[in-house]
Order: sequence, then structure tokens, then C-alpha cells
Amino acid sequence: MRVRFVSSPGSAVTVGVDVGTTSVKAIAVDEHGSVVARSRVAHSVVAPEPDILRHDAKRAWRAGPRKAFEEVSGHLHEEGRPLAGVAVASMVPSLTAVNRQGVPVLPGLLYGDREGRRAGTGSDHLLLPGTMPDAEGFLRWAAASVPDARGYWPCQAVAGYALSRIPSIDTGVTAALGALHQHGRWNADLLASLGVREDQLPLVVPMGQAAGTLPDSDTVIAPGTIDALCDQIVAGATEPGDVLVIFGATLIVWAVCDEWLQVPGLISYPHTTAERFLVGGPSNAGALFVDWARRLLRGTPRPGPDRERLAPRLGDPARVPVWLPYVRGERTPFEDHTLRSNLYGLDIGSGAEALERAAYEASGFVVRRMLDLAGVKATRIVASGGGSRVTAWMAAVADATNLPVDAVAVPEGAALGAAYFARMAAGLETSLDDSLRWSSVGRRIEPDAAWVRAAEGRYARFSEIGTGA
Repeated sequence: MRVRFVSSPGSAVTVGVDVGTTSVKAIAVDEHGSVVARSRVAHSVVAPEPDILRHDAKRAWRAGPRKAFEEVSGHLHEEGRPLAGVAVASMVPSLTAVNRQGVPVLPGLLYGDREGRRAGTGSDHLLLPGTMPDAEGFLRWAAASVPDARGYWPCQAVAGYALSRIPSIDTGVTAALGALHQHGRWNADLLASLGVREDQLPLVVPMGQAAGTLPDSDTVIAPGTIDALCDQIVAGATEPGDVLVIFGATLIVWAVCDEWLQVPGLISYPHTTAERFLVGGPSNAGALFVDWARRLLRGTPRPGPDRERLAPRLGDPARVPVWLPYVRGERTPFEDHTLRSNLYGLDIGSGAEALERAAYEASGFVVRRMLDLAGVKATRIVASGGGSRVTAWMAAVADATNLPVDAVAVPEGAALGAAYFARMAAGLETSLDDSLRWSSVGRRIEPDAAWVRAAEGRYARFSEIGTGA
């Protein structure tokens, strides 16, 4: 766990808590969007097979958020800083079963876990484009495993209850629950077919409103929300040609457009900014793949100060293989969990530096493929998430796409956006549009001409190989 506190007297602050795939991040933020305290609590992900992706929900969804929040709020208390509100963000979909104390009694299932693919009663319901159908399978599994559970809650509700005794989610999270929640209400017929009561599911609260307060406190808690949405509202990617890429465990790509695009294989959403739209989607070519690849490369410097002191581009630009990043299958645009990873172009002189670069480039090629499919003329990449700290990764993406990469100043974008939602719930903000004042660029990584030329040929090979089938 790492904690940093920077004292700056002022008005009330809010806290955003982001439960990610490999850690919980909590940050306290003032009205200007400046981070005055931060904490990180690591946890592991259970992925022994390509079709399994789970957390120890007691640790990652309950104990971790509580510890991270207590560290940050404790420092605020020491400094006499009033805490106006708190909000929890996390990935979707997710689910576990909890006992009467709100403590998970099952593992926490994450997006892509095989239990989400078990078809059931609701699978023939009309789903909105981009809806993730996993949630119904998750609930079917949890209800069958613990039929007398107090509740069946996603990560946001478990973490929110650990802080406030209120298990809540917002209307953004319900949009990712497929047939379970439609037309503004829980699907009573589908729940009944699963043997689930509505009171076993979380409280649903409109986005940006208060779900209640912390025990014995006036501090407001907002309903649990979606991490990627929180990232989006504070990233500053609002102009056509901007491409928001969230470098978390999952790689999430959103190209900003001034018209609604419907592209086979891609997902389209309205932007939170008026007259703007998003096209793209999630990919498995994020840190789950990159970290796995780096664990195989014991000869390369580990991420951190030692690696950052080296040049971001190492080795010969012409001696890099092509790495298909499908160690867990691929999501956008294939939605095929059976795909697997392959390396092409290795030779006897290939070393760890070339393989590291190939892993990083794979992310860039995935971004470029989505942009090509959408026909979007991109002008820059706005990079957020923990991976945006890794210069070598950002350089590879810049070269692979031939676009400058603007890494945000606060990489914990999901926690930052959650802190803004907490301000809305506390009545300190009235417009989601004002969240853009919190966006800022920390640094820009420009493409390198020699590496761009070499990567161009590898991208052609990546596109030719396709799925590697």
C-alpha cells in the first residue's frame, strides 16, 4: 500500500474509490480537481484459465476499499479537511453473494468469466447495443450456489456497503446488466425464474444523486458507478479526433465523433458532452496481457524507476515480432473467447527488449484496428489508467498509431471521476459538463519516425494475420 498526502487548506473535499482488477485506488480531491491525498491497496486477480476471471471478493471488494478509504479520510481528518462526499467506481459487470453482514461468501466474478456465458431465460430479451450479457449468467450462478444469500451484489454495492451500510448502484451500472434491469426497473419475471427476489439486489439510485450518508456523519455517499464512465468525464477527450484509451487491466478505446456511427464489431455510445459520440470498445490487450507478457521476460527491467530511467525505445526498430494479444480471447471487435495468443517473426537474435516492445505494440495495433474499422480520422490519443505511467508502453502506442499520446496528469482517472460524482451527490456541482475543468495533460509522447516506419509493416502483418486462426 502506498499513501501520499499533500496539504493544502481549503474547502471541503470528496473522495473517489476505484476498485480495479489489480488494486483499489482512493484519492481525495479538492474543488479544483487537485489531488490532496491518495492511497493504493493491491490485490490479486484469479485467472488460472482463460475462461476464469475472479477476485477474492472479501479482500478486493470489501477490505481493500475500506482500507484505502480509511487511509485517505484519516489524513483528511488530521488536517481538519471536511469530507463532503464519497463515491465508489468499479468495472462492469461483476457479482458475488453476500451474507447478512454484507460480507461476500463467494468469489467475485468479473467480466468475461465463463459463468457469464451460461445461457438462460433472459438470453432472448432485446439488449441495447454494447450491453454486456454476462450479468444474467453471474446471477444464475450465485443464486444456485447460495440460494439463501442476503443479497447478490456487484462490486460497487459490496464496497459501498462496506463504507456506508448502503448497497447501492446507479443507473449507469444497471445499463450494463442486460436483461436483468430494463425500462427503469428490475425484470421481475426473469428474477423469479432464477429464484431471486428484488430485495436481494442493490438499491438503484439515479446517477449523480445521493444514496445516503456515512454512519454517524453528514458525509454523502453516491451510488456505485462505472469506472470507465468516471474516467471519461475527467479525461478531456471531447473533440472529434480525440481517442480516449484507458490503459487498465482491460484496454478500453473510445474515439470521439461528431456523428453517430454504427460499425459492425464496435460499440457506440453517446458522449457525456452534447453533440459528441463515442465508438470503440474494450479489448483484452490491456495490462492483463502486458503484465503476463512481461512476467515471461525476466531479462527486462521491471516497470518503475529503473525502467523509466532507460530510453523508452530500446533495440532495433526492424527486429520486433508481432504478438497477437489474445491470452484470454478477444472482446472488441471479435467477441470470441476461444482466440489465443501467437508470436510471429521471432528469430535467433530476438531478445527480451524486442518481445517487450512487441507486447506494448500489440495494444497500439488494437487501438489502430478499431480506428480503421470506424473510419475515424484521429488526431491524438488521450491516455489514462495505470499503464499511462509507463513511457515505453505509451511510446509504442504512439508509434503503432502514428499519433501523439497525451497522458493525463492524474492517471487514477476512474477514482478522479468518482470524486466528481461525489461532489454532485453532495450538491457541490450541478452539471456533469463542469467535470472537464478537472482534466489536464501531464505529458505528451510523440511518435518517432523510424519506429513508425517499422511499426507500419508490423501492423500490416497484424492485420493480415487477424485472429491467427
